[in-house]
Amino acid sequence: MTVGTQMQQAIAGIQSAAATMKTFALQTEDKQAKQQFQQIAQTLESTLQTLQQRQQYIEQQEPQYKQ
Repeated sequence: MTVGTQMQQAIAGIQSAAATMKTFALQTEDKQAKQQFQQIAQTLESTLQTLQQRQQYIEQQEPQYKQ
């Protein structure tokens, strides 16, 4: 498995987790839980941006990893 493939899998996993947290936030009526799920989703989105930037850097440095 190449670095590019591994990075893409990590990005997809984080996207999935963020979407799940957003769904949980929408489904719960508990205000504290809703806030926590939203905060987790925001953290995951921030992490996702960092990984996507890293993926772009890798693709610029090593074109063979481009997906």
